Amino acid sequence: MRIVFMGTPETAALSLNRLVHAGKTPVAAVTRPDRPKGRGLRPLPPPVKQAAQELGIPVEQPEDLNDPRFLSILRSWNADCFAVVAYRILPESVLSLPPLGSINLHLSLLPKYRGAAPVQWALWNGESNTGVTTFFISRGVDTGDVILQREVAILPDDDYGSLLGRLASEGADLLVKTIEALERGPVGRIPQQGPPSPAPKIAPEQGLIGWDRSAADIVNQIRAFSPSPGAYTQWRGRRLKIYRARAEESGGTAAGPGTVLHVSRDALKIATGRGMLSVLELQLEGKKRMDFAAFARGQDIHENERFGG
Repeated sequence: MRIVFMGTPETAALSLNRLVHAGKTPVAAVTRPDRPKGRGLRPLPPPVKQAAQELGIPVEQPEDLNDPRFLSILRSWNADCFAVVAYRILPESVLSLPPLGSINLHLSLLPKYRGAAPVQWALWNGESNTGVTTFFISRGVDTGDVILQREVAILPDDDYGSLLGRLASEGADLLVKTIEALERGPVGRIPQQGPPSPAPKIAPEQGLIGWDRSAADIVNQIRAFSPSPGAYTQWRGRRLKIYRARAEESGGTAAGPGTVLHVSRDALKIATGRGMLSVLELQLEGKKRMDFAAFARGQDIHENERFGG
């Protein structure tokens, strides 16, 4: 089967490598153009381009998917199907080309968490499980018929980084199985069932911690934003990111949300709208990420002072 792979980030590069390892080497890869990055703003290639070049796979990086030159190249590859992982919305001019259709890998159990940030929203909403789905791309965003799904448990200490890595690996395996099924003949198409839920792109500003919320809700927000872009609060006029924390019940306190209830060499407990937040790992603006014991050696935090103001 002739496959054209489309994707951009590390999660997509993992799927590309897994396809090649399984003997399903794509005839070409499509990814976004190089973008300036770092202090020197030097153009850097996306992970899929780097992986494709290492594997000896031709790469195209169109700015415009409707560009006649790109469409001509795409047709010349005579693909049976397109395999898409974390790329862009494909226009009809692209979707109409492969006879077996375009297959997308999505990191949720569709129709739950349709959109750009399914992993983060699953964590933020406190889900205990999620999964991966392959489906035929249709005109709607993540609305096409399901091919295969696999459930994945969300562990209590998972954050965005750890859960994303596990889902990307499970998803890469599921994509290989989907391609193998297509090679054997027509596959079943299962219309998505159940109420859909959105998972729009999350902006860094949404990481601002509202201390009037419950400690459990704040922990879920922290998990969804760790390791990037980081949930944050204000402390003494500087931004403080919290990467790991634990929710604790409290017997009630007159202190307002955001107030430091207890501080020692290795513990920082902050009042919330319900319960206490025990801060385990954090980063002060301009400093390195560290556990609280290391942080406390360089910073003098006092009981009854407030975070967030």
